[in-house]
Amino acid sequence: MLSSSEEKPGQMPPGDGSIPPGKPMSFGQKMIDKGAQMVESLKPIKQMSQHVCTFALYSQDMSRQIETHHYVNRLNQDFLQCAVYDSDDSTARLIGVEYIVSDKIFQTLPPEEQKLWHSHAYEITAGLWMNPRASEAIQKPELRDLAQTYGKFWCTWQVDRGDRLPLGPPALMMSPQGVNRGMVMPELVRKRDEKYKVSTDNLRMSRADVTVPETVLLSNADYWMQSEKGFAVDVEQTDMKRIAPFP
Repeated sequence: MLSSSEEKPGQMPPGDGSIPPGKPMSFGQKMIDKGAQMVESLKPIKQMSQHVCTFALYSQDMSRQIETHHYVNRLNQDFLQCAVYDSDDSTARLIGVEYIVSDKIFQTLPPEEQKLWHSHAYEITAGLWMNPRASEAIQKPELRDLAQTYGKFWCTWQVDRGDRLPLGPPALMMSPQGVNRGMVMPELVRKRDEKYKVSTDNLRMSRADVTVPETVLLSNADYWMQSEKGFAVDVEQTDMKRIAPFP
């Protein structure tokens, strides 16, 4: 039986899935949005300081792989939060959110919680995680820190199957790894490299000195590598909790 996060949607609105259904934005609406931008602070969004392009795999079906674009906000040295989009275009769709924690924080999590997280060490040392248009030399110190972090990524819009709206429950995503089903499809990497005029192989060689701590290798993250089992979200109908009447 399929879980809710694995079920394919029913009949969709017409179109190729590249944009959600709806009328084009009117000139009046554009003017309202421009005016709002001038007076509103948008403080949380302005704290996003990095654009990371990498890849993600669905936990319940790792043959489904997507290119992702993370816009990163570092809250402190041990915690980052990312808005994840399907591209870096102006019409990009917000497809999920990823939280990133240091090894120090990860080791405080209960074992069952750790199983929902993935490590970033392989992504970085393999050259899959990269900052488009940013110098590798400038990013190197940050990459050394990120190689010792873990992420929890919920995909809320499964655009890879043609969903024109964010349908159903979120899907848990995993990171690429250097073994069997965790390998990223070469065609995905090739397209990314051509777009940004980079070489993933060259990035990998330039990061040969990035070390991976033993705690990453021994953690409960990337649990599928130990168990050959993924995670899928299901939605169940339940009785609502009763609220006491107001006096």
